[in-house]
Amino acid sequence: MFATSGQPEQRIWGAWAAAGYAVAALTAALWRSRGREFALLIALTGALAAPLAWLVMFGRTMSEANDGSLKVVARSAVLLLQHGTPYLAADQISHVLQYNPYGPAMALFGLPAAGGLHGAAGNPRLWMGLTAAAVLAAAFWLTMPGNVLRPTAFAIGSPVLALPLATGLTDVPVVALLCLTLACTAARPPRPRVPLAAAIALGAACAIKAIAWPALPIVAAMLAARDGSRAAIRFVVTAGVTTAALVAVTAPASLAAPGALFLNTALFPLGLTRYRTQADSPLPGHLLAATGSAGHWTAIGLLCAASVALGVALVVRPPADSQGAAWRLAASRWGYFVYPAALLGFVSITRGDRGPWARSRSDVQLDRSDGSHPPAAVPGFAAALAAGPPALSAGPPTLPCADP
Repeated sequence: MFATSGQPEQRIWGAWAAAGYAVAALTAALWRSRGREFALLIALTGALAAPLAWLVMFGRTMSEANDGSLKVVARSAVLLLQHGTPYLAADQISHVLQYNPYGPAMALFGLPAAGGLHGAAGNPRLWMGLTAAAVLAAAFWLTMPGNVLRPTAFAIGSPVLALPLATGLTDVPVVALLCLTLACTAARPPRPRVPLAAAIALGAACAIKAIAWPALPIVAAMLAARDGSRAAIRFVVTAGVTTAALVAVTAPASLAAPGALFLNTALFPLGLTRYRTQADSPLPGHLLAATGSAGHWTAIGLLCAASVALGVALVVRPPADSQGAAWRLAASRWGYFVYPAALLGFVSITRGDRGPWARSRSDVQLDRSDGSHPPAAVPGFAAALAAGPPALSAGPPTLPCADP
């Protein structure tokens, strides 16, 4: 599909990735002993390293949407160093690409270039990829104690993350932080300081991109249902403090004059600014907004209604555990294939008889006896080991069912 895309960078990625994945699959099938490790290396080379090297070596420019995103990140870091804010005021904006719809912390990925690094070393995409890899490794270490290199390499080399990294999308660090949040909240009872790490990870994601904000009420509702209201309040407060601290550090001038921040991060995404984005989308909201002023306000109204419906659903039937939270969060971002695919893929990879998603033998026996499900369906590592081998059927892990 991507090999025949209308965007040149996607065609390049599709051609390299198709060859890389085919050779990786053949290697894993023919070489039983060490085939998996070499298959991962081949997949990483074909889906990530090779297309990036090709684009850099032959000077191919990205599409306006993706290349513009990286330019916005790089420019925001320059503005931060010069003016104490990554945002321009309304009277300073004369082109749509001068808007910065990202959170203030996104400018951190542009600081190497703003500090004088040139070429690949200063490319925000490199630092986004390294950050995402480190955060995912931490998430896998929490959920799959042992060798974290293989699952991290598998995740980065998969089409879900390799395509955004190769083509310059800015979602990968946010996806990694959301996975870390789910990993930290999965084990119950949690390890010491792990709930604090979950809140900090989500607070950082919210400071980078507004698309992470729906995770705050979803995870808070899950914690309130599972661990009580105090745990949920602590989580929300810690995440909020983390976001506020990162905003203060990465946009200190906005504390005295928040107008530019509000203009760029709220009004521009809603299409309420002088210059509007030309990015195309097949989603219903965009199609409605394209019909005119009435359609635009209808799309905003439907967005508000969906937010209210999500809030009501979280109160009436909150997710019981981190699996349910992952499904709710994936459903809330169905228009972005990266988010639902990455979140549900992370749950699928880390789900196992000994992982934090597994249930203990007593939970399974209770299910068999009266069909009920205990509220604490995600025991910690120590509890799972103490209970002995779970009475679960053997075989490869499958995706869990979403909460109704």
